Amino acid sequence: MTDAHAVTTQEQLQALYPPPRELVLKKVADRIDPRTAEFIGASPFAVLATFGARGPHVTPRGDAPGFIDVLDEKTLVLPDRRGNNRLDALRDVVDNPAVTLLFLVPGVGETLRVAGKARLSADPELCARYAVQGQNPVTVMVISVEEVFMQCARAIHRSRLWKGQEKPAAIPSAGELLAAHTKGMVDAEEYDRERGPVVASTLY
Repeated sequence: MTDAHAVTTQEQLQALYPPPRELVLKKVADRIDPRTAEFIGASPFAVLATFGARGPHVTPRGDAPGFIDVLDEKTLVLPDRRGNNRLDALRDVVDNPAVTLLFLVPGVGETLRVAGKARLSADPELCARYAVQGQNPVTVMVISVEEVFMQCARAIHRSRLWKGQEKPAAIPSAGELLAAHTKGMVDAEEYDRERGPVVASTLY
């Protein structure tokens, strides 16, 4: 079926939407700062996006909070836990190292997106560091961080995913994360005080 309104060029797409605010363009960081590390450490679930020779895949990853380890400000380690052995994401990484992770924390509206280049390691000593219940992961994914980006809370609010679940007290706020990612461009307290009502009133 022909769609006379199909959007097929970047110019057509941009004409339909207002440009992003300056803050949106500048809130991208290239490393894991301490506050962002706290957010990752509180996350029990992440979505892993990969793209290999057989196309794109998006796979869930979950374990106890902090299961994705912040080795240093430029490196994450993701142990591969027991699954169905299709190895879709792992095969993709062998083909193409580009990956993106989306971190979620129950009760928190904001999500955290981290993109970079990954490699797989079967180093026995490294795998042993991430043993659970006496079981070592067969491989770990070592991710070199290139981009860190906090996503606003609208999608979570619209979905009511965490309805009735309170935000953990120790999790850094959206303002604190933005202040870190923009190197102080954002006043954390002011953002948290003013942005919440704005998000709630602009879900649609």
